[in-house]
Amino acid sequence: MDKKRIPLELLLMFSVFVIATCGLIYELVAGALASYLLGDSVKQFSFIIGVYLFSMGVGSYFAKFIKGNLIDKFIEIEILVGIIGGISSVVLFILFNTLAHFEAVLYLFVFFTGCLVGVEIPLLMNILKDRVQFKDLVSNVFAFDYIGALLASILFPLVLIPQLGIVKTPLFFGLINISISIFLCFYLKNELSKPVSLKIKSIGAFVLLVVLFIFSDRILSFSEEKLYGENVVYTKSSPYQRIVLTRNNREFRLYLNNNLQFSSVDEYRYHEALVHPGMSMAKRIDHVLILGGGDGFAVREVLKYKEVKDITLVDLDGEMTNFFRNNETMRQLNQSSLSSPKLKVINKDAFIWVKENSKKYDVIIIDFPDPSNYSLGKLYSLQFYRELEKLTTLDTKIVVQTTSPYFAPKSFWCIEKTINQVFPFTSAYHTYVPSFGEWGFSMASFEPVNNKIYRKIPDLKFYDYNFRPLSYFTKDMEAKDIEVNRLDNQILVRYFDEEWGKVQ
Repeated sequence: MDKKRIPLELLLMFSVFVIATCGLIYELVAGALASYLLGDSVKQFSFIIGVYLFSMGVGSYFAKFIKGNLIDKFIEIEILVGIIGGISSVVLFILFNTLAHFEAVLYLFVFFTGCLVGVEIPLLMNILKDRVQFKDLVSNVFAFDYIGALLASILFPLVLIPQLGIVKTPLFFGLINISISIFLCFYLKNELSKPVSLKIKSIGAFVLLVVLFIFSDRILSFSEEKLYGENVVYTKSSPYQRIVLTRNNREFRLYLNNNLQFSSVDEYRYHEALVHPGMSMAKRIDHVLILGGGDGFAVREVLKYKEVKDITLVDLDGEMTNFFRNNETMRQLNQSSLSSPKLKVINKDAFIWVKENSKKYDVIIIDFPDPSNYSLGKLYSLQFYRELEKLTTLDTKIVVQTTSPYFAPKSFWCIEKTINQVFPFTSAYHTYVPSFGEWGFSMASFEPVNNKIYRKIPDLKFYDYNFRPLSYFTKDMEAKDIEVNRLDNQILVRYFDEEWGKVQ
């Protein structure tokens, strides 16, 4: 027994490290998956962290009732953690579009995974209590636990999601969990009451996860095609979002975190309305800044003006800009705009980039995704527009996409009012895009928008340089008692969630 004392202690301490790493990975996967599919990443991560910690507490409480051979029980729980945590993404992706109460299933997975992880630590401590002094036991267990959690939190955004994706990551860590159980089955066979049964269970679970890992791409493609109802031609999980491109008989459609970003059939209506009013009314267009717009469509429209000397595009996600720069089909759609020698692409958070820069621009085009969560809501905040002001001259024209004035009038006018706190002259306008409905924009400057046209591009598909009709709003697009969106209140995200929640 003495010969096994040190190896067993080290082995079980390593198991604590693995448990903490895998457990936090399952929690992070659930949070990322919820934000991909349900939106509002802050709320989803907050709820999932709360449920996970609560369920760990529940598991820790019930651990004291476990009797019998504790090493047997530990291995069985390790197998269950590996299976439930490992298959979580596969099952949730498949069920998302078929269940009316999807969130309930999501939180059940989080709860059961947390309970099982919560049981494991006290169970290990009970196994080791007669082998290790109490003060060493507690300090070592918690030290390995916290180190494992740190490793998981670093690996998840930097390595796992970019390299393995949202489905393979939990399967991979499920295999690690079960590998530990298989090793324990053989290494501690003399201390187990039912070694053969545990070996069969462990190896069977391992084979199951290996099969799912091998076929995970097909499973994900099947579930996403079922979700979008179209052929999925490209998918990529970046550290920031899930990118999905679909195709049917008439169009390509891009989805970011399950939200439609464009249809190739009518994106020109949106991008012409976004770009050409500002470009035609600005006195100078030598230097153009585009914030967002990683698909290159806004750049394509700007490049139609030969006077433009340089364009700076700031988009957070390098996966987006690389895909739209290198994919042949996307290059045809954006006319290879992202390869233009006039363009400089910067993959950085726009809020931080704007704070760090001071170059003046003649036209600023802001094409951020809708403010569906707080990380996006900050890009529509009063503080952001105050930082943006230092990149402008008295002649600069700024255009911002401002969501739908029909489906989300509070959100639309909140953005408009916030911009107007910094830039004294704003002009809200909108146009109809079949894939989205009525869609809104706001033009801002330090001088009145007088509709004076300095230049025109012939043969545009939609925009005819008649700006006034776009500035007319019907009564059902009005909203009253709207607050300014500040960084410390993010009222815009609440408006957006409330309004678009009714539409969905």
